[in-house]
Amino acid sequence: MQETLLKIAATINTYLSDYILLFLLVGVGLFYSIRTRFVQVRCFGEGMKKTFGNLSLKGGKQERGMSSFQALATAIAAQVGTGNIVGASGAILTGGPGAIFWMWVIAFFGMATIYAEATLAIKTRQVDDKGNIHGGPVYYITTAFKGGFGKFLACFFAISATLALGFMGAMVQSNSIGGNIENAFGIPAWIVGVVLVIVCALVFLGGVSRLASVTEKIVPVMAGLFLLGGLAVLVARIQYIPQTFGMIFKYAFQPSAIIGGGIGYALKTAISQGAKRGLFSNEAGMGSTPHAHAQANVKDPHDQGVVAMIGVFIDTFIVLTLNALVIICTLYTADGPLAGGYVGSVVDAINKNNLAQTAFGSIFGSTAGGMFVAVCLLFFAFSTILSWNLFAKINVQWLTKNNKVAYYIFTIIALVFVFLGTVASNDLVWELTDMFNNLMVIPNAIALFALGKLVSVVKRNRDKIEK
Repeated sequence: MQETLLKIAATINTYLSDYILLFLLVGVGLFYSIRTRFVQVRCFGEGMKKTFGNLSLKGGKQERGMSSFQALATAIAAQVGTGNIVGASGAILTGGPGAIFWMWVIAFFGMATIYAEATLAIKTRQVDDKGNIHGGPVYYITTAFKGGFGKFLACFFAISATLALGFMGAMVQSNSIGGNIENAFGIPAWIVGVVLVIVCALVFLGGVSRLASVTEKIVPVMAGLFLLGGLAVLVARIQYIPQTFGMIFKYAFQPSAIIGGGIGYALKTAISQGAKRGLFSNEAGMGSTPHAHAQANVKDPHDQGVVAMIGVFIDTFIVLTLNALVIICTLYTADGPLAGGYVGSVVDAINKNNLAQTAFGSIFGSTAGGMFVAVCLLFFAFSTILSWNLFAKINVQWLTKNNKVAYYIFTIIALVFVFLGTVASNDLVWELTDMFNNLMVIPNAIALFALGKLVSVVKRNRDKIEK
């Protein structure tokens, strides 16, 4: 049964990622880059200033929603997950080092996309009579399209988001936690799953305020830990850094030289892997992070838009790139086991789940390297589970008109999926998550194209004020 599902999901993903996803992601990114006159370049400094100018890890409980930094931390918690370690490793292993170049391209245009998503999330959000904020793609989808078509697209997105983030996505994250903790520390994955379920339940049931309080503290810590470890490896392999960057650019256009096959097929593989894993990593265009940005206590939608761009920058150009550099400079350079391409018995021993562990282990030692990656993945994946649960919950509430029974049923099912992820087949979990992530993009991208004028008005108004 699992093998049949795996084949079906893999086939669907091949068509979605190779023929639809790539064009939608790059298309929306180009569309908003042009409409906003490359907001990701012009307003990058403003975004950094708004993000880090008054940084505090004690935002406290808000009267409603979250502080701007709490919203960003919640978004980054969703973005910086297994996609940065396992996902990037899979992209490099399948598409070669050049896949990272295409991840950068996707992320650059994705910064404009996520600016639009966050701007629309603030612009179209609703506040109920109890002061609770409700916002996300379903709200701007129904703003873009009135009547039955809008409701259909919104329902399609909400169902896909619930399955992708609340259920399948939770399985991917817990699967990585369970597998890596078991490999590094010898703790059975099912025990890890039980502990994970208990901790997640405590946060899930605490609502938005508890989630915000956790993410604003855990995100800087987990990013700092990974950056320190990664920089230590790069310092140890500093003589290979120029060659590492050279390989990324060379194999972006000549991937067949390292992954084999014809140039056409190899190039298509490198680009599609970069696009697919880039989406899973920074989530720009997927429609997940707007749920967090909608909660931000800001008056001007533009303000959260530029902050949202920094989330993509941190995720892809800092965390993911650091992981990629560590892998390439230790495994693919002159004395690395994959320097000569994918030949020999080493290929059977290295896979996307242990590629990063092997890379860090080459400097820290195999045991310490495995433990370091396992602890980082624990932080990354745990924070992603928390954020994705909130995003899925928002869609469940929209689908059920805030039915409390549905809220608790969803929470229980989500916890079951968290546990199942620690003991399930890895390949099937990844393929199902990719499939529903890809399906989320379609209605979200359609609405983003339709709402270009609204985003442009917000940006023009802000430009006039600044003049």
